[in-house]
Amino acid sequence: MSQAGRAHARPTSIAELRAVAQPPEVRGRRNAEHWTASLYLRRFSPYLTWLLLKTSISANGVTALMILVGWSTAAALLIPGIWGALLAVVLGQLQMLVDCCDGEVARWRRTSSPAGVFLDKVGHYTTEALIPLALGIRAAAYPLEFPADFLWTTVGALLALVIVLNKALNDMVHVARANAGLPKLADTHGETAPRGGLIAKLRKAARFLPFHRLYHSVELTLIALAAAVVGLFLGQPLVDRVVVLVLLPLAILSVFGHFVAIMASRRVRS
Repeated sequence: MSQAGRAHARPTSIAELRAVAQPPEVRGRRNAEHWTASLYLRRFSPYLTWLLLKTSISANGVTALMILVGWSTAAALLIPGIWGALLAVVLGQLQMLVDCCDGEVARWRRTSSPAGVFLDKVGHYTTEALIPLALGIRAAAYPLEFPADFLWTTVGALLALVIVLNKALNDMVHVARANAGLPKLADTHGETAPRGGLIAKLRKAARFLPFHRLYHSVELTLIALAAAVVGLFLGQPLVDRVVVLVLLPLAILSVFGHFVAIMASRRVRS
């Protein structure tokens, strides 16, 4: 089928859609797939993709929808109490589901483009910056009283900055390799693993306490929900304040460890 024909054709079955939209090189990606996608979302995403392919929405349009859902996730956390946190968890899962679908629509219609990759980055960067800001506002608690509550909103802002910096380190690697004329980095353990010594041992130890994985939108919403549940018994905003105060230094440690791991790996070696 030609590219023009595929752009207007619809799959005849979910199995056919899976074969095209979820090839082995997609399902086998080590870092590009969030654990929710690998565990269960990829099982359901073709059904939503099937519905999207019946419309005229483009793959980039689906990505724009993903961005809006991500922003709504952060906005939900501004609702005080457990219901805002619960809504954020649901929206966070929905964002990841739509995130699966934009690539599936692009692969079926053969419309993958740098613009789509760029929009995907915008969606994840902005969402994962807005959620910590919302956590800071939850820690300040309503009604906000300034300047006293600047402490908690500032902690949330610093957490957002550190999380975005940590995400940017991976993209900095790709930019550095491209500027040096090196090939695209393979998404394999051999390319990302430190070359040995103390750093490799510390990385193995981190697998038993993977706090560096807490800063994705899904994990942050789950943490917010857990804090809301515990807060029912221990009181709020105490629990939310403890959460952001714990998350910030761990995030700083994650950035430092991430930087050292990159420098100790083959990723930035010619």
